Amino acid sequence: MSISEQDIIGIVNAIFMEKFEFKAEELAPEKNLFEDLQIDSLDIVDLMMGLQQKLGVKLHDNQELREVRTLHDVYALVAKIVAEHPEAEEKLNALQK
Repeated sequence: MSISEQDIIGIVNAIFMEKFEFKAEELAPEKNLFEDLQIDSLDIVDLMMGLQQKLGVKLHDNQELREVRTLHDVYALVAKIVAEHPEAEEKLNALQK
């Protein structure tokens, strides 16, 4: 079973709600992480750790993570990671059950 875009959005949004205490209605794809959501560089580290935990893939030197600006960018990055790492898709599928 392949992970859908909606599944990725749900997983990423869950990380933002757990780690940063956002409400679901505050999370929209066009939201800028830094300006709209007030995420800082330390929060990006927490985001990276949350993604690593959910995906089971190391992201410590992922340049693309440093380039994300919007929530949509995070969704796209997770979709790319899932496409490149079958083990990440397996782990996310297990979380969906």
